[in-house]
Amino acid sequence: MSGHSKWSNIKHKKGKEDAKKAKVFAKMSRYITVAARTGGLDPEFNPELKVAIDKAKSENMPNDNIERALKKAAGDQAAADFEEILYEGYGPSGVAVMVTALTDNRNRTAPDVRHAFDKNGGNLGTTGCVSFMFDKLGTIIIEKSDKVDEDDLTLQAIDLGADDIEVLDDAYEITTSPENFLAVKNGLEEAGFEIAAGEIGYLPQNYVDLEDEEDIKKMTKLIDMLEDHDDVQEVFHNWNMPEEDWE
Repeated sequence: MSGHSKWSNIKHKKGKEDAKKAKVFAKMSRYITVAARTGGLDPEFNPELKVAIDKAKSENMPNDNIERALKKAAGDQAAADFEEILYEGYGPSGVAVMVTALTDNRNRTAPDVRHAFDKNGGNLGTTGCVSFMFDKLGTIIIEKSDKVDEDDLTLQAIDLGADDIEVLDDAYEITTSPENFLAVKNGLEEAGFEIAAGEIGYLPQNYVDLEDEEDIKKMTKLIDMLEDHDDVQEVFHNWNMPEEDWE
C-alpha cells in the first residue's frame, strides 16, 4: 500500500456522504437487513451483521434506524430476495474498479452499472477481469493522538492477529485477514483504542496515477455515479486519487 492508503479514500468518501446522509442510511439499513436475514439477528453469532452494524454506527446512523432494520429482517420476507453481486470493470486509462451491490433485481442494476462505466470512459468487464489485482482484507483505522502509543498499538494489533500496521501522517492503518477482522477490531476496542473506521473490502495490490485532466474528471464522475446508485454498497479502485482533486 506504499504511496497511498485506504484511509485517504475513506476520508474522501465520508466528506461526500455527510451531505447525503439519508441515502447512506438507506444503504446501511439494507446491508443490516440482508446480513440479519442470511446469518441471524444476533451480531455476536453473525460476523457479517456485526460488521454491518459497526459500519452503520461509524456513519453516525441513529440506533433507532438500526433497530428498524433489524425488525424488518425479522418480519419482512422480501428482504431475503436481495443478493450480493460483485461487478468488475475498467475506468479511464485502465483503472481497475470493483463494485459491490445488494439488489433484488439484477436486471435493473447491471444495466445501470454498465451505463456508468460507458458514460465515463470505462467498460464493465467479465468476472475475474480485475479481481486478481485486489486482495480481500480487513482495514482498521485509528487516528493519531496523544492518547495512542504507537508501540503499544503495534504490539497489541499483531498479538490479536493483524497482518500489518502502516503509519500514516494522521492515522494508523491496520490490515487483517477477513477471518481475523472482528477479533482484531474488538480486541483493540476493549484495549481502549478508538476506531475511526473499520471494514472488510478489496484493497488493490498496486495503485495507478492518472495524468490526463479529462481522465481524472471521468474517473471522479464514474465513482460518484456508482456510489450514488441505490443498489451499490461499495466502490473499490486502484486509482491513486490526489487529495487536491477531492473537492
